[in-house]
Amino acid sequence: MKKIIATTVAFVALTGAAYAQQAAAPAAAGSDATMVGPGITMGTAATMPLKYVEIKDTDLVTSKLVGVDIYNKQNEEIGEISDVVIGDGKSVIGIVASVGGFLGMGTSYVVLDPASVALNNDNGTWKAYVDTNKDALSKAPKLDYDKFKK
Repeated sequence: MKKIIATTVAFVALTGAAYAQQAAAPAAAGSDATMVGPGITMGTAATMPLKYVEIKDTDLVTSKLVGVDIYNKQNEEIGEISDVVIGDGKSVIGIVASVGGFLGMGTSYVVLDPASVALNNDNGTWKAYVDTNKDALSKAPKLDYDKFKK
């Protein structure tokens, strides 16, 4: 688990350093794009030429995160990852967790700081770990997630 976390932290740090070294391309005249810094440009026009990225087996794609069960230190399942939030097109700022409920009834959503979540590939099954319990998670500030699904 420590190797995966260390690899992820190193990748994020290196990616940030690489972006910091690249000068941001100015938006084209008459463009509907808004530069918000390194990352995804918010708008209807790209601001730089298309580039390709090579990912490694150690990189984690968000499609593998959605649906991952969340456990506490006692290895009790206390929720599930529902989504990943990318702030201003730059970086992951939150992990949406569904908590409580049964068969979709009574489920609530909270947004977790990614730094407070540990991920581990447990023999081919991804698991997320947090330092809390089910009761505290169910009392956390709620997100009206339905308004973001549209």
